[in-house]
Formats: sequence, C-alpha cells, structure tokens
Amino acid sequence: MRIRNKLLSIIVIVLGLIGCPDNEGGRAEKNSYQNVSVDQFVEMNANKDFILINTHIPYEGEIPGTDFLIPFNEIDRYKAKLPNDKTARIVVYCKAGPMGNIAAERLIEMGYANVINFKGGMNAWEKTGRSLRFRSQ
Repeated sequence: MRIRNKLLSIIVIVLGLIGCPDNEGGRAEKNSYQNVSVDQFVEMNANKDFILINTHIPYEGEIPGTDFLIPFNEIDRYKAKLPNDKTARIVVYCKAGPMGNIAAERLIEMGYANVINFKGGMNAWEKTGRSLRFRSQ
C-alpha cells in the first residue's frame, strides 16, 4: 500500500511538472486566444462588453461598434490605445481571419489574457446580411 501511494504521488508530481494534455491530445496552452464563429460574435456583440479592434489592412470598412483600427502588424505601436488591464476582453477581426489570428497571437505575447478572434471577420458578418460601416478617410 505504501509503495502504491508513493507511486501515485510521483505520478501526480510528474504530471504537474509536464502538464496534462488537452482534449485534442496536445499539451494545453496556458496563454492562448479563443476563436469565435459569426453566431457567437453576433451574440456577444448584442451585449458588448469588450474592446473591438479591426486589424485588417488596407482599410475595407468595419463592423459597427469597432473601437479601434489597428493594423495587424503594428499592434505594438498602438499600446497606448490598448487597456492597461491585461485581463480586459479584447476582440480582434479582419476581413477573413488571418490578420486577426496574427494580432491575437501578438496580444497574447504582450500579456493580454482575454483575447478573442472573430474568425470569419467582415466576410462572415456580411454573409449574415449585416452591413459594414465606412469612415471617411
């Protein structure tokens, strides 16, 4: 019995050091962003409690309610616009997804813990029959 308890203790310690796998069989990511679909985004946007950032370049419009236009490859240059609170909810999007992914990854690297990427972006938004807004430039 004592050997069994010691073995169990060792297994628990080892798992604590290496981490447990996630549902997909890989190692769970401690700091990562979440992707949301158009339906999830529309539901979230109904009770907006986040900062919404359009990361697409060049400018091709934006989803109504967008707080900032920050190019995906210049997130660092716009730190002053980002919240000081690293737990603040931030949602990024672009035209279709790739630029939003890059921006979300960079925000995570910068220490933000509650980053969400609207995966379908402006294309998915428009496919639901919703319109983009255009700022005069």
